[in-house]
Amino acid sequence: MTLKVAVIGVGAMGKNHARIYWELPNLDFVGIADSDKDLGESISKRYGVDYFPDYRTLLDTKKPDAVTIAVPTANHFDVALEAIQRGIHVLIEKPIAPSIEQGEKIIQAAQQHQVKLMIGHVERFNPAVVALKEKIRAGKIGKVFQLDARREGPFPARISDVGVVIDLSVHDIDIMRSITGSEVVRVYAETEQRIHTKHEDLLTGLLRFEDKSVGTLNVNWLTPTKIRELHITGEMGLFKVDYLTQDLYFYENSGAQGSDWESLRILRGVNEGPTIKFALVKKEPLRSEQEAFIAAVMGESPIAVTGEDGLEALKIAEAIVLSGQEHRMVSLR
Repeated sequence: MTLKVAVIGVGAMGKNHARIYWELPNLDFVGIADSDKDLGESISKRYGVDYFPDYRTLLDTKKPDAVTIAVPTANHFDVALEAIQRGIHVLIEKPIAPSIEQGEKIIQAAQQHQVKLMIGHVERFNPAVVALKEKIRAGKIGKVFQLDARREGPFPARISDVGVVIDLSVHDIDIMRSITGSEVVRVYAETEQRIHTKHEDLLTGLLRFEDKSVGTLNVNWLTPTKIRELHITGEMGLFKVDYLTQDLYFYENSGAQGSDWESLRILRGVNEGPTIKFALVKKEPLRSEQEAFIAAVMGESPIAVTGEDGLEALKIAEAIVLSGQEHRMVSLR
């Protein structure tokens, strides 16, 4: 069976989804839709597919089996429901929706129409993150104490409908949930609006997880250089992920090596040990994401990032926005 795929919205992210669908084998890339006629026609000519100014016409004419939805967040709900109600499997760029209520309705619709719903939290597929999760599951760091994320860079003119929390911090919220396997119980945040005309563009946030680990978020659109890093501190040392270079480092706590943690029950000391840079095979995370989506649609693997995952990240992000606005701790559970 050859899967028919399409892309709705071919802007900053959507054009890359289109490129990858065109490159992947055993797919029939049948069309794209975008309200921007010049952009849409340019992408359609590049990949030799039909262009539709109205996504409904694309869905009804080409009848794809699966679509990527990469329209502005404010439009996720309407576009997703149109596809889902036609029985089409959907990959929605993060965040799942502009509101929790709409996110819940998207999930309910997917369940009702028995279609696969995946959310595009692309950092899950970064080779450094994949390797990090494997090493944490193997016990290489022992108990995780703290997760520190830095996601900073210049202001993107393309973003107008949401602030830095919804657009960027959901990446790190999702990764932290995935790594710990634990849920956030409360958040506290300080936010600022310096350049953005409608929303916050700077966040310093604190997350408390059910497993007692602590997460910190330093996210902004005010830094003149792009920084994408994650540090995981635990009993055995520190892991450092550089998302941009796809590098993973381990800074060993030599004071922890050889200890029987089940009997000691407590960290007795911290000492600087060797530093390891792991050899990883580099790969475009978005390609891995789309391959995972196709595999799920074909019934070859479970959905990698579920609608519920996307909804939980959005709930936490909204709690962070509220905390920043009201200058108080917000409980989630």
